Amino acid sequence: MTSSQQTPDPHDHGHGAGGHGHGHAPPPVPAHAPGHGSGSGHGHSHAHGPAAPVSRHLRRVIAAVLIPFATAVVVGLAVLWPGGTPAHERTGVGFDRQTEQGTVVSVERVDCKDVNAAQVPPTGDTSTPQGREAVNAQQGQCEKATVEVTTGKDKGRRFVEIVQPDAPRQLDQGQGVVVAYAPDAPRDLQYSVTDVNRKMPMALLAGIFALAVVVVGRLRGLMALVALAVSFLVLTLFILPAILEGSNPLVVAVVGSSAIMLIALYMCHGLSARTSVAVLGTLISLMLIGLLGSLFIGWASLSGNTDDNTGLIHGLYPNIDMSGLLLAGVIIGSLGVLDDVTVTQTSAVWELHQADPGMGPRALYRAGIRIGRDHIASVVNTLVLAYAGAALPLLLLFSIAQSSVGTVANSELVAEEIVRTLVGSIGLVASVPVTTGLAALVVSADRPGGAGGGKTAPVRGGRRRRAK
Repeated sequence: MTSSQQTPDPHDHGHGAGGHGHGHAPPPVPAHAPGHGSGSGHGHSHAHGPAAPVSRHLRRVIAAVLIPFATAVVVGLAVLWPGGTPAHERTGVGFDRQTEQGTVVSVERVDCKDVNAAQVPPTGDTSTPQGREAVNAQQGQCEKATVEVTTGKDKGRRFVEIVQPDAPRQLDQGQGVVVAYAPDAPRDLQYSVTDVNRKMPMALLAGIFALAVVVVGRLRGLMALVALAVSFLVLTLFILPAILEGSNPLVVAVVGSSAIMLIALYMCHGLSARTSVAVLGTLISLMLIGLLGSLFIGWASLSGNTDDNTGLIHGLYPNIDMSGLLLAGVIIGSLGVLDDVTVTQTSAVWELHQADPGMGPRALYRAGIRIGRDHIASVVNTLVLAYAGAALPLLLLFSIAQSSVGTVANSELVAEEIVRTLVGSIGLVASVPVTTGLAALVVSADRPGGAGGGKTAPVRGGRRRRAK
């Protein structure tokens, strides 16, 4: 063999008995050192690293599982692919409003009594929220904003927006705003400010994020951004329109999530046996999440119709299965964290095997599961806190009402989040032993020479060739 610091003799072809050429070791190196040549002729030096740990036979087995799965996903996409978002008559409620862009041309401070004169005079009773609001409407300085519509058929048209002093959103001159258009309203009331234009800060933040990912992750970071874009395309072009068309939300979520998983994992981590094991682990975990979610959503009688937005969706598209939509959200929401867990566990087992090729599947599993326990603790905590943060205003309302923990947990709004969190967490926890076991079995089932005729790539700089 040759060490990484020595130049092999160009005349020494080093043909072993098996025909795998490697330079002979210099005398100071013990012949029985691990990974060195033996009579079988399959010896590899430390510089070359261990043999490729996945045999050609195992790659065929993995392909025999994944190719039909990928084919089924493609067929599902073709069968369920929507023709576009179904049209409906706008209700003018919530997000279902026609909107245009506008700009605040000027802001003038006026007495609230002058602009709120048409309101019912306050009674002076401030013991109720309605009374306090009526009193405040007649006091202080209000803002009289002139807004110009900058898009649509009424571009250039101006209207006046009155902003109360206690309003959560104040307007500034030159500020971009989103205006709602109500064509059936009287002309003076057709336009109103509904939100501010946040496109510039959001675009800047997205640019900083993309730059950070590419600078730190380099090519892999760039591929991650491409995979992220593809995931959003699948979500917006397939999953959402297909659900609106009336397709089963669970089936659509499974097919769409599987497509996202296959594209993202193979694009980010390469077409290798290691990635394939992570895909299998993710698939099994998603199946478990789907089964548990379906069982407990039905058992807990969760309708999925709990707020104004879901009520509006159900009103516009009454054929949508709202409980199925809730289950689809659980599956899609768990997918991103599952990818992280399965890829990390698979990579950990691969690196453990590369560090000690003599480890059997049981030893690899025990070592990998120790790493996985640390991962479980952090990921589950992250998932729970993410859901709790999203539901924080809701939890605050229950705290103000001084409701008991049992009452809060039993309400459908909170019960949805609890079921979503616990089902997703169970899937995450299960993915660790499942993926670790699969990776340990695959990586330790080496058949020398089966992965590529026993040939190894030349080594530069004394680094091991990373096993695929």
